[in-house]
Amino acid sequence: MEHIILSGIKPTGQLHLGSYIGAISNFIKYQKEDDKTFIFIADLHALTLPIDPKELYENTRDLVAFYLAAGLDPEKVAIFLQSQVPAHSELGIILNNYAYMGEMSRMTQFKDKSAKLNEKSIGLGLFTYPVLMAADILLYNAEIVPVGEDQKQHVELCRDLAIRINNRYKQEIFVVPTPVIAKTGARIMSLSDPTKKMSKSDPKGDIFLKDDLKIARKKIMSAVTDLGSEVKYDKENKPGISNLLTIYSCLKGITIEEAEKEFVNQRYGEFKKAVADVVCAFLEDIQSKYTKVIESGIIDKVLHDGALKASKIADETVERVKKAIGLYSF
Repeated sequence: MEHIILSGIKPTGQLHLGSYIGAISNFIKYQKEDDKTFIFIADLHALTLPIDPKELYENTRDLVAFYLAAGLDPEKVAIFLQSQVPAHSELGIILNNYAYMGEMSRMTQFKDKSAKLNEKSIGLGLFTYPVLMAADILLYNAEIVPVGEDQKQHVELCRDLAIRINNRYKQEIFVVPTPVIAKTGARIMSLSDPTKKMSKSDPKGDIFLKDDLKIARKKIMSAVTDLGSEVKYDKENKPGISNLLTIYSCLKGITIEEAEKEFVNQRYGEFKKAVADVVCAFLEDIQSKYTKVIESGIIDKVLHDGALKASKIADETVERVKKAIGLYSF
């Protein structure tokens, strides 16, 4: 059975290896020929925390370029900007009226991010972020939403809103989506602290997709490892080695068990060198393709065409919602 797939990434900070393994590589697996895959750049979500306009613009362009360099095909997938499809904002405003303050204040990401800010500088957009995310999903009747573990709670809120509204109006207005988290590679950890997720703000622990190969190799070779000498997957006792095994297996397209067998009786140094070789080969390839995409000048056309495809379905959804809840439309 064919399913409608939707997912996206915020253009905040540089893309890193965790972004590719945990998200982009899975987008490639889902793309189909039948206009049922929607991959977007969540640029409106990027505004929930302060960001320099130039940085936002360049990050957005880079994200599209890396989508294409990684293998997303605009003939099979609608690639578009959230801000270029007005239905996202419109449905978000409508859904705000069905979300409860209590459930919003329990959102883990809001609590974590707002704790780092002065209370007077917390924007309303940060609080209502999950509602706009719900709109992103529900607009396209998405049945499957590939997300990282940190976004699962938001998709569960989306499910609650869809069910709540369907029940209130006694009709199937929205498709209730299901979050899908990759079994391997869903959470790539920092090289400098393997107990924390690789993020866009950890230069020493990240492998950025635009990193110079020598710098990337040095980061791998300097990665924190663990006591002992056995190359074995054990997240609790060997988080550093387990993280490197995950990176290696994902980029090689093999299982963790197969990766472990390759390094039986090998020292950590030999293992790290092999991981560095795989990572650098991957970076060299995707950076070459990224450069070709930038030089081709196709980004604007891809986004324009993607927004048209997305708007066709998104606008139909908004009209269906308006009719169901009693908003006057003609």
